[in-house]
Amino acid sequence: MKDDEKNRLRGIYRDGLLNDTLPFWFPRCVDEEYGGFFTALDRDGAVIDTDKGIWQQGRISWLLATLYNTVEQRPEWLEWSRIGIDFLRRHGFDDDGRMFFQVTREGQALRKRRYVFSEAFAAMAFAAYAHASGDVDAAAQARHLFEQFVYYTTTPGALPPKGIVDNRPCKGIAHPMITINVARQLCDTVGDQAFCVSQIERCIQEIRDDFVNEELQCVLETVGPKGEFIDHFDGRTLNPGHAIEAAWFILHEARLRNNDAALVTLGCRMLDWMWVRGWDREHGGMLYFVDVKGLPVQEYWHDMKFWWPHNETIIATLLAHQLTGNDKYVEWLGLAHDWAHTRFSDPEHGEWYGYLHRDGRISVSLKGNLWKGPFHLPRMQWYCWQLLEHGLGSNAHNKE
Repeated sequence: MKDDEKNRLRGIYRDGLLNDTLPFWFPRCVDEEYGGFFTALDRDGAVIDTDKGIWQQGRISWLLATLYNTVEQRPEWLEWSRIGIDFLRRHGFDDDGRMFFQVTREGQALRKRRYVFSEAFAAMAFAAYAHASGDVDAAAQARHLFEQFVYYTTTPGALPPKGIVDNRPCKGIAHPMITINVARQLCDTVGDQAFCVSQIERCIQEIRDDFVNEELQCVLETVGPKGEFIDHFDGRTLNPGHAIEAAWFILHEARLRNNDAALVTLGCRMLDWMWVRGWDREHGGMLYFVDVKGLPVQEYWHDMKFWWPHNETIIATLLAHQLTGNDKYVEWLGLAHDWAHTRFSDPEHGEWYGYLHRDGRISVSLKGNLWKGPFHLPRMQWYCWQLLEHGLGSNAHNKE
């Protein structure tokens, strides 16, 4: 990639973050009365629902503290992060220590789900906030939450299963890939280095052995306990964006290890296979679900275009190019970047729409809900800006 193109993209990601995405959300999403953040915003930023997702409280608190740690020590970023952390402390936890999924504006519990991703995103938030603020209690809570997440995701029977596991045992890629991401955040801030690195190694190995399928040339989303292919809807359904997100988590680890060749190979193989599987050759953009055998997919939103797989694809292709110098990743980056910025972004009101039809038409006007908040898009803008600004020789997570 030529220097002028790097400069152009760096400006797009930097300015998109600082002058578009963040001003759309802040301060309007901050609940000054009850704490925490609103995320159900319409196209113009109007709040259309006041319930609060615990995932998003953690993700937003993480983003703000990370920007404070790595970009600029703006007091408002740290203060808003504290508001989210305080809301999580007051209202995020059930009596058994597990976290809720959804609460009311005031913090009354509405939903608690089987999985422990609320704990994962809260661990990231507490760790980043502790690093920014020096809050030792937040640091301890981050370590505890991560240990709890690892316990629940590695201990058979600790979480209630969705189905009758004796008849068709299975596991998903979400647990190992999110473990890598959370462990890296703690490594960079307040975590037990030996424990965090051991979890990263365990999960990379699990993804390599059980989910990266050489015969099918894909990254499977759901497999049997030892990586067995499950020839039913769940086992055949691929999520290209999810697999590509896992790929860049691994490529980021390669970057931190002086371009570790084995990890670069693994991450690029995952990206390559899932680009072929997921990129829509007719309309452009990344399909949400595809069947590994080319059969019909059960989920009815399979051919929609969601915002976040495009954010993850932009990160992965840029990082793959930086690590390998292979020009095909510049081509793929250009395709993903141009398609997404042309169709998801809203020049009039700012930020991105979340959901498009397959041909790129807007499906719904909202900019946020329980699933979409200021996380995937600003994380992409921040990461790509920092990568282009500092190159491979600097860890953007640890800027002092």
